[in-house]
Amino acid sequence: MRPRRAIGRMKHRVESEVDASASAAGEATAVLTAPLSLEGGLAAELKPANIVQRVLSLFRNVRPGADLSHFQLPATFNLPKSQLQLYGEGVYCAGEDYLSRCARGKDSLERLTAVVAWSISTTRPPIFGFAPYNPVLGETHHVSGGSIHVLLEQVSHRPPVSALHATDDGGNVELVWCQNPVPKFHGTSIEATVNGNRQVKLLKFNETYEVDCPNLLIRLLPAPSVEWSGTVRIACKESGLEAELSYHRSRSFLGIGGDARCVKGKVFRSSSGSQETVCEIDGHWDRTVSLKDVQSGEVSVLYDAERAIGNLVTPEVKDTEELSSSESAVVWSEVSEAILAKDWDKASEAKRQVEGRARKLDKERNERGEVWMPKHFSLSQDKNGNWECWPLEKSVRPAPIIVPSS
Repeated sequence: MRPRRAIGRMKHRVESEVDASASAAGEATAVLTAPLSLEGGLAAELKPANIVQRVLSLFRNVRPGADLSHFQLPATFNLPKSQLQLYGEGVYCAGEDYLSRCARGKDSLERLTAVVAWSISTTRPPIFGFAPYNPVLGETHHVSGGSIHVLLEQVSHRPPVSALHATDDGGNVELVWCQNPVPKFHGTSIEATVNGNRQVKLLKFNETYEVDCPNLLIRLLPAPSVEWSGTVRIACKESGLEAELSYHRSRSFLGIGGDARCVKGKVFRSSSGSQETVCEIDGHWDRTVSLKDVQSGEVSVLYDAERAIGNLVTPEVKDTEELSSSESAVVWSEVSEAILAKDWDKASEAKRQVEGRARKLDKERNERGEVWMPKHFSLSQDKNGNWECWPLEKSVRPAPIIVPSS
């Protein structure tokens, strides 16, 4: 059993920072925007002129190796949504239900490859020059899409740690994620590594899949681009099956050209220190990815991006009375409205107010000697500094925000 250090042991629970700040600010409406998808409509709406020069100017005084976790972006560089919403959209916004397919596999290999396909479906096209809001402490995001119900909470601010819990109506699938993004500046690029423990549980089969996340690489020079990169590992201890996926750019000259959306990998069995490759994986995460059975040579389509993340539907509020004041779409509503209207002065002021209230509450809490605790999760950190979280409830209830059927 791994050693753990409990976070937030205290005599009493303090009021949620966002609940308090929202009530102080008065009522607000929820603003929901289109998810990132293959069509890229949101990107086309937001993209200003001279975006490359403007991005480069942001980092003139940033030293290589600097941690950008709390780098303050002007509102003109923000997507009109929180990082919690981006995490959640990867789960509840999908054209084809790859997640439910995981629990329908007839054997362990079929289930493992289904989890691989679902993992690829959470990879969404990033937008160069834009980033979501950094969630404030206690911020939540609660959405239902089809039979899956998803709840996220910002459980730590320094460092930024987000927790996710999702369950389905049939009790077949459960997701428990703890995510800690660490973006670092490397002079000509920025690389964001997403640390944390991400689990997909197939309850009927008593199988747990540990799933990594690719890194986000933002190249500033010589050719500006943003892409997913690195190795993703998916492992099921119960079956002994694992998969490795490499997100990479195809060959290019001096970083110019090449396809940035390639994915290649394998499915294998580990036993006695050796690996037996069962399947080979190859393709593009924004098109199709194929699966080749090594023994038979049979090739099949593992993943189809057009069916999974093409023309995604924007979530909508079903029940305004059930909306929490800590809901991301409520907390950042004024900022998002102003960004969509391209009223940058108003967006900047609204953003300052959200962040200012959070700092004020943090200061007041410290002065009282109180420690804030998450509302929906318990949180710990192991001896290596890795964060883990556990939901306080067994299942996630239906949400006041839904993804309408397309």
